[in-house]
Amino acid sequence: MQKEIKEFLDMLGAEKGCSKNTILAYGSDLVHFETFLKKELGKTNLLLVKKDDIKYYLSYLRENNITAKTQSRKLTAINGFYLFCLSENLITTNPASNIHTPKKQKSLPKYLSQDEIEKLITYAHKNNKDKGIRLDFLVELLYATGLRVSELVSLPYKAFIKNEYIQVMGKGAKERLIPINHRVIEKKERYEKIRKNFINKTQTDSKYLFPSKSNKGHLTRFAFYKELKDLALKSGIINQVSPHVFRHSFASHLLEGGADLRSVQTMLGHTDISTTQIYTHIMKDKLKKAVIENHPLSKIKKN
Repeated sequence: MQKEIKEFLDMLGAEKGCSKNTILAYGSDLVHFETFLKKELGKTNLLLVKKDDIKYYLSYLRENNITAKTQSRKLTAINGFYLFCLSENLITTNPASNIHTPKKQKSLPKYLSQDEIEKLITYAHKNNKDKGIRLDFLVELLYATGLRVSELVSLPYKAFIKNEYIQVMGKGAKERLIPINHRVIEKKERYEKIRKNFINKTQTDSKYLFPSKSNKGHLTRFAFYKELKDLALKSGIINQVSPHVFRHSFASHLLEGGADLRSVQTMLGHTDISTTQIYTHIMKDKLKKAVIENHPLSKIKKN
């Protein structure tokens, strides 16, 4: 990895407050670009790259059936890198400026019905073993808050505030408060009775709400994903079930119930409202009904 890439990645963590996963993703994309330049164009110095080199790289990605979404992500990493180099006076112009990738197709988010969610929660509640009690709480909390799976599994033990909110550290080290309901509290109290059984015997306690004996010290995303998939199979849910589908379900059901988009944006931790607007498909029927029932012209009877 070229030293300028390392300096750029260090900056993302120190100054931008980017998460470890984001930094790893940027690093992977830039190393892929660096490898391509060396192999295909014989270029070993990223500071000498031209606009046409980047366009050729994007053309290579398209020819290899790389999705528009992935192309866009890689270009974002490349552009960010060269903006950093420009700010450090390592280059005089940004070769990635004004390069456009194909527009990403916005697919509608997959989400479960309220009945399917309740079926999963009901089935999880039947298991009285330690892992069953933990999974019951995890599923209830995930659906009640719409947390990202990384946020959920690494929640601090002290995240709960007066049993009314949870305080979450999201992307970009931004904090947000999410209200919680009485069912979450009831299952939290049930889980706390067996929480100590997941703490490593060499420790007296853990700072995490969901401790484990993993290297991370808390339940891993993969372990939770496996437990959730197993729960879906046992409860007879044939639709795709994942932590992210739960997050989509949380947002979709809130909007169906009458919540406004800004409130949902805040609880999901979206910086830009446009990210949350993917859920507006839920509101189409409600908007149509509102116009039909309330607009003056809709009330005029046809002759």
